[in-house]
Amino acid sequence: YEDNEASFADLQARIAKTVDHLATFSAADMDGSDDRMIELKLGQREFSMAGMQYLLHLAMPNFYFHLTTAYDILRHNGVPLSKAIFMGSR
Repeated sequence: YEDNEASFADLQARIAKTVDHLATFSAADMDGSDDRMIELKLGQREFSMAGMQYLLHLAMPNFYFHLTTAYDILRHNGVPLSKAIFMGSR
């Protein structure tokens, strides 16, 4: 997908489009994905790894890095967020 959103409304539309796309998958679509090979191209480099390896060593760390960074930026700018909210206990 292109990264050409120019407004908050554009970003909200992209999120809605992503949610709609994710809704097209079922749990059965994920069966066997832990062993399925994932092919990635990052810049000029190409990678191949099993699904579980991808999930544990690339996807989840990348997700939590960006989640934490966004959370910290929001807190820095005065949004009243706490560790309890981050941890999901509030």
